Amino acid sequence: MRAAYGEKTRSFFSNNMNPKILIDFAGQKVFDAATVDVNIIIIKKNKNEQQTNSCIIKDDCRSNMTDYIRQNNSVISFPANGQSWVILSDIERRIKEKIERIGKPLRDWDINIYRGILTGCNEAFIITKEKRDELIKKSPESAEIIRPILRGRDIKRYGYEFAEQYIIATFPSRRIEIENYPAVRDHLIKYGKKKLEQSGKHGARKKTCHKWYETQDTINYWDDFSKQKIIFQEMVLEPSFMYDNSGSFFCLDTARIITGQNIDYLISILSSKLFFFAVKYFYGGGGLGENGVRMKHTFFKKFSCPLLDEQNKKTLVTFSETAINKYNSSDFLEIDNQINNFIYSLYDISNEEKAFINTIIL
Repeated sequence: MRAAYGEKTRSFFSNNMNPKILIDFAGQKVFDAATVDVNIIIIKKNKNEQQTNSCIIKDDCRSNMTDYIRQNNSVISFPANGQSWVILSDIERRIKEKIERIGKPLRDWDINIYRGILTGCNEAFIITKEKRDELIKKSPESAEIIRPILRGRDIKRYGYEFAEQYIIATFPSRRIEIENYPAVRDHLIKYGKKKLEQSGKHGARKKTCHKWYETQDTINYWDDFSKQKIIFQEMVLEPSFMYDNSGSFFCLDTARIITGQNIDYLISILSSKLFFFAVKYFYGGGGLGENGVRMKHTFFKKFSCPLLDEQNKKTLVTFSETAINKYNSSDFLEIDNQINNFIYSLYDISNEEKAFINTIIL
């Protein structure tokens, strides 16, 4: 209904058929064997009348599904160009319209979004602090290519929990000569060149043109990891964006990074209830059940962010700094509520709409 790979199917249905009824079960597991979110669509081979009786199932209603659909359905006109099919209530539609009236979508901002590092063999390239210290003691130059790294699960809202994991940063784009780092070379050799070679053979990493001691991905953007950036986790139950203002951390491919302009206040917008709500119900691709969200950048780039004047920008940056400093403290909830209320005001979200979002996004 919303994922990019469904665009042609949606376009075909809209342009060649008349969708009569659409029931979206979202995260409700009504079919025991189904491993993804499902829907039922009833289509007539006729001209599209743009009047689809639609219902999204938000509760377990298997015992009285007919009554539930009758009470909660709405008539929707779905776009003919393959854009997302989203079933919304009146209040959800108002919220979506307000978001899309403000500013411009994130895809048009001066930011870059890159995925984290795929090594192809984490057991060899991800090391503990003890192993890091050991390698540096043997060969001090090892420190040049060993960097702290965060896994997806280490990233929290405004903060992180560093598990003292480090990556051997032999990215192909850096053209590193491993003989210049003998301790690191010897560490990697212990895992076997046949296992680390990138030949695609059985027991080896996938086929690339890279060397045995290099990570699997080229990582041409490796220098961006040393910049001020936002790091975020993709598979989440709540907003999980942190601000690395020192450029200290790399991250694995279970996370992503954002660099560019205005990230010092974008962190608060991305961490807000309004943003999480919008991605989950308007722009996301689904597939993670009732509570989960796949925070894929192609989804949230559709979210429209306000172009702030200097005063509001300063206010939001101050909020961001306070939230980062108070992460994991008893005062965090208070500042988080202040940020959410401020962002609601930027989008002219009414008290009724705010209460609606707060009830869903705890």
